[in-house]
Amino acid sequence: MSVHAPLLDRRNRPLRDLRISVMDRCNFRCTYCMPAATYGEDYAFLPPAARLSFDEIERVCRQAASLGVSKLRLTGGEPLLRPQLPDLIRRLRRIDGIDDIALTTNGVLLDRQSQALADAGLDRVTVSLDTLDPALFRQISGGHGDVDAVLRGIDAACAAGFRDGVKINAVLQRGLNDAGALALVERFRGSSVVLRFIEFMDVGNRTAWSVDSVVSSQELHARIHARWPLMALPPRHPGEVATRYRFVDGDGEIGLISSISTPFCGDCTRARLSSEGQLYTCLFATRGTDLRGLLRASADDAALRAVLAGVWSARNDRYSELRGRPASTPGRRIEMHYIGG
Repeated sequence: MSVHAPLLDRRNRPLRDLRISVMDRCNFRCTYCMPAATYGEDYAFLPPAARLSFDEIERVCRQAASLGVSKLRLTGGEPLLRPQLPDLIRRLRRIDGIDDIALTTNGVLLDRQSQALADAGLDRVTVSLDTLDPALFRQISGGHGDVDAVLRGIDAACAAGFRDGVKINAVLQRGLNDAGALALVERFRGSSVVLRFIEFMDVGNRTAWSVDSVVSSQELHARIHARWPLMALPPRHPGEVATRYRFVDGDGEIGLISSISTPFCGDCTRARLSSEGQLYTCLFATRGTDLRGLLRASADDAALRAVLAGVWSARNDRYSELRGRPASTPGRRIEMHYIGG
């Protein structure tokens, strides 16, 4: 399949990344994502037939690759709850133009699945881990899982030999888990794991977010630098969301993702596909475009490609740059678990 000239949106941003939610369910009930009060035992998640099949996901990815997508990320919910996930990775690995496949997980199931994922061709794993404190971990995760299981999963992922290694994403909330930031740094300094801190965002409708709960990257950098001096590193590629730093003593690197204090909408090259086939062009979107209906109406590849191109060409999203302005207040946003953050 030939790759055409880059497809640009209305702000001249190319389509490079596609994040695919393969599962709307999760085995955690994190307070800022899927609180148990809402997502209890009786909550109606998607039946299997409502989720995109592997055939349908592959079709979307092939057409997205023809429009310039080179990076795929599998998300959830919790993607490792999706049966036979390595089979999907093998299929995506064979698509012309796709040179990077990653996965974001809470890590609890990594201990038993890491090697199969690596053997299938997954390039790297990102594990969400907000604290090392066992009691606080249980509180944040809604009483599900335990931090030792996540750490075992991280160790297994490190041993599996992913081409681009293992990263950890930690979201800090002031007064909740920010006091444990240095403990996270100390735990992974000197290892092959890259720890990244993400400013707490107002994603979805259930975060009880306020700017007062945000620990800025500038503040966090000062805390870490005072203990372990840091030196800035150049980005590895255009549009990279994390600002990279290495420890002056050579004991690895960290990343800071300043999604609130320094929005990066201007470089955003990401689209998101939900488990049931809705395509979104922003993490803060209020509506998407139905691809499942198109796929199941026997639309050919040209029609699918035309819809993808049309959606991206019309894209004008820049919510984070407008945050706080009167005209920026959106309607009801999609939930983070629905498109994987």
